[in-house]
Amino acid sequence: MSEPRVKNIKTEILSDNWYTLNKVTFDYRKPDGAWETQSREAYDRGNGATILLYNRQSNSVILTRQFRMPTFLNGNADGMLIETCAGLLDNDNPTDCIRRETEEETGYKVSDVRKVFEAYMSPGSVTEKLYFFVAEYSKEMKVNEGGGHAEEQENIEVLELPFPEALQLMNTGEIRDAKTIMLLQYAQIHGLLGN
Repeated sequence: MSEPRVKNIKTEILSDNWYTLNKVTFDYRKPDGAWETQSREAYDRGNGATILLYNRQSNSVILTRQFRMPTFLNGNADGMLIETCAGLLDNDNPTDCIRRETEEETGYKVSDVRKVFEAYMSPGSVTEKLYFFVAEYSKEMKVNEGGGHAEEQENIEVLELPFPEALQLMNTGEIRDAKTIMLLQYAQIHGLLGN
């Protein structure tokens, strides 16, 4: 059994207002075997799931548009972002979470969801792991207008876009959300829809 790479972990909560921001101090074993004390901040907001809904017959995808304050603070003039449907697991398993979020945000009730991969989205500062899904949708699956929950202050616009247009929006920088780019590229690479 090899020697651990990290030991003597001490965690100090810096903020638990919305989620939890921790300052973590630890001893780290460098490649040469020497130990050094390091300190990092890690934001823990839980894990999440995201999904690309696609329709082969209409060659289209369902995306959402909503205001994202962090993007506004970092140069996104109106703060609006086009994204794939997503949400935090909230103690659910990823599959149940994404089915729930899909219905709440987009209004589509999908049952046959397929996990395609998982990824850490910002591993230098955020603990979140995101589970990525795809699912086919049809008009018959629409059970409500979507838009999210008013009590959660979600004001989500549902977009149905031709797949080539979604790819073009990604290429022009109008779609610049990482999870959305990853799923659109997945769909393109794996031939889920026509270009």
